[in-house]
Amino acid sequence: MKRLLLTVEYDGSAYAGWQRQLNGLAVQQVLEEALSAACGHPVTVTGSSRTDAGVHARMQMVHFDSGCTIPPDKFPFVLNNLLPPDIRVQASREVPAGFHARFLTSGKTYTYRILNNRHGSALLRATRWHVPVPLDYPSMRKALEYLPGTHDFAAFQASGGTARTTIRTVERADLAATGPEFTLTVSGNAFLYNMVRIIAGTLVEIGLGKRETDAFSRAFISLNRLDLGMTAPPCGLELTEVRYPEKAFSDPNAVRWHEDDAAQSGEE
Repeated sequence: MKRLLLTVEYDGSAYAGWQRQLNGLAVQQVLEEALSAACGHPVTVTGSSRTDAGVHARMQMVHFDSGCTIPPDKFPFVLNNLLPPDIRVQASREVPAGFHARFLTSGKTYTYRILNNRHGSALLRATRWHVPVPLDYPSMRKALEYLPGTHDFAAFQASGGTARTTIRTVERADLAATGPEFTLTVSGNAFLYNMVRIIAGTLVEIGLGKRETDAFSRAFISLNRLDLGMTAPPCGLELTEVRYPEKAFSDPNAVRWHEDDAAQSGEE
């Protein structure tokens, strides 16, 4: 048996999220069915992030074990003939037996896109949050200055989060504007449930003049979810990058040196 790692891209519009579930079709289920058919035996996969219904991924990392004869680097060619067009495997490789796609992550980057235009877009409706009222871009950028650093992000977690600790480190938070499109990029060591969507929703309320630019700073003090804005809709969110320490790819017992689930539980 070999452990293999896939880089998977998907449009989450038609799915009930990443994780397999009873009440809807999930990306994990579709991928597992394709892998089982390709490998000739049942395959269970583990993803790096549990993206929610309607959330997209450019770089969902997925590991699984198989003894099939498909060369490790050929899985994209095999699987993309079996998968629907809204799920694509972009790369594959063999990794040590102790590698774990979720437990060994060292950081992730999420992107949230907003279309700030009077009228919505027929072509972008599945990947942008349409906000028809003009937003104050300078105020939104000013607000983001409070985010980077290590903080208690308890106020940035939606109900249902399962993380044992709400301490997180945000390495970068940036907002770019190109015409009517606003692109929020947030990088950190880990993210709480709906954390990026709460950041995006709060930013929009700041841009609309409904909240002050120090809203994030206040929430770090109060730890109260009510001190932040709405949870932005899932359509604008994309898991853009997943990072691992180099040791994860060279140590056959890598998962043993992961002792803290702070970077794992309660993801978007």
